[in-house]
Amino acid sequence: MWTDLKAPSLADMEATAHELFARLPARFRVLCEGLIIRVEDFPTNEVLDEMEATSEFDLLGLFQGLGLPHQSSSDIPRLPNMIWLYRRPILDYWAEHEEALGDIVRHVLVHEIGHHFGLSDDDMEAIEAQTEAEANRGGE
Repeated sequence: MWTDLKAPSLADMEATAHELFARLPARFRVLCEGLIIRVEDFPTNEVLDEMEATSEFDLLGLFQGLGLPHQSSSDIPRLPNMIWLYRRPILDYWAEHEEALGDIVRHVLVHEIGHHFGLSDDDMEAIEAQTEAEANRGGE
């Protein structure tokens, strides 16, 4: 059984992230208009330095951009907000914990989108719990 299993590729994990995003509550997704979700193996050295990470495995994901609470209609045009998911640190975390890979990807995705909203960790946990409950009921 294990001899045929492979770690998901960058494209596979990005497709999974987009599928998980599509299952989030609609009122949540509509506020993410224009948000780009990308998957890379590791954060760049610049990101690691900026986040003061001691290892390339320290970050599972990252929000880059200007969060909704800080945006204004008078803002000058800027780059789109982005969510980065880091495949290799996520796979490493998965190997060390007893969680499904999809649950980990969803958790990181929701957490990083929460930064886009300026939400607290408690707010993010409540959204993730609601998403899990809806997934268990078969969605809405």
